[in-house]
Amino acid sequence: MEARQHIRLQSVSVRHKQLFLIVKRLFDIIISLVCLIVLAPVLLWISYRLLKKEGRPVFFREARAGRDKRLFIRWRFRTMTNASKVIRALPPHPFPKSWSNGVPDAFHFNRESQRTVTPTGKWIQKYRLDRISELFNVLKGDMSLVGPKPEIPDIADYYNQYQKQRLQVRPGLTCFAQLNGRTNKNHAKKIRDDLSYIRNCSMKWDIIIMFRTLKQGIRNGNFSRKRLR
Repeated sequence: MEARQHIRLQSVSVRHKQLFLIVKRLFDIIISLVCLIVLAPVLLWISYRLLKKEGRPVFFREARAGRDKRLFIRWRFRTMTNASKVIRALPPHPFPKSWSNGVPDAFHFNRESQRTVTPTGKWIQKYRLDRISELFNVLKGDMSLVGPKPEIPDIADYYNQYQKQRLQVRPGLTCFAQLNGRTNKNHAKKIRDDLSYIRNCSMKWDIIIMFRTLKQGIRNGNFSRKRLR
């Protein structure tokens, strides 16, 4: 009797999860499409300014690991100078042997020091306008409005079984870890926050995260000013 009840509860839980994912995807499509239409003048103006002031390319494209580690190209407005041909030709830096058991908890990702933020890129980053173009990734289905930050494929290759759990859902434009200022500062806390979101995800939780993201974005884009409880 208890076994049947347990199976029934699991079945209900699975159906609720499937329903949530369907509603979440519909929400992503509607919101991203509406935002792209409404923000079309902003997209065009930023593109024109970058093209005139900084030159080509307007967009910065980079590979990211999405749901189930599927690779996709993330689009963002370019905010940094282009790396020289010599730097781009250098072989990738080898990962240490200590990563054989997963990405270290103390790992901190640093952007390449050979590039600097452009004048236009400074105010684009200040208000997170460089992320507007990622709405195309959301509309396409590579990303979601809310979800773990897209991971660099080379780093995702070294995830252990515990860390791989954050790849069970689509990555997002914003997330629980980002609001807590942990996306780049502490890998262990980032993983913990991402898994906490995945285990407790709901439309209500997504809306709260998006609201607080917009609120903090208005405050000059400072995502580490206030912790999310």
